[in-house]
Amino acid sequence: MKEHVAAKLTAKDDRAACAFADRMIAESQETDAWYAYFDDIAPLLDHPKSLVRNRALHILAANAQWDEENRFDAVIDGFLAHITDEKPITARQCIKALAQVGLAKPQYIPQILSALRSADLSPYRDSMRPLIEKDMAETQRILTGGGSGS
Repeated sequence: MKEHVAAKLTAKDDRAACAFADRMIAESQETDAWYAYFDDIAPLLDHPKSLVRNRALHILAANAQWDEENRFDAVIDGFLAHITDEKPITARQCIKALAQVGLAKPQYIPQILSALRSADLSPYRDSMRPLIEKDMAETQRILTGGGSGS
């Protein structure tokens, strides 16, 4: 199964890959069963397809709560780089996922907040920038104890 996880998440059939990722994310809220695949999923943060990057961001974020081995230390910089992903939807997915990461791994909150505050949003179209800024504000509010707001 181990070698098939990355293949399933990058399958040509996006619907099946998305369903598999959704299952992994949902199950990871309750159990550490998918944490064993952390090192197989982490490289997908650099996948050429934004949909695959989105899946990896959410799966890794869902597994942050189980990260007693501190594997997240090796991926946090790469994770944070997606705050300004070339695809605005991936940037938004990353920013939202960072709230979950920070709540599970509070030691990253200062680093996350700093990355959010210093992010250069100028490459994004004017229509996307306010949405990204709203996501950033929400994640900052969650991580500074201001509540979830939703």
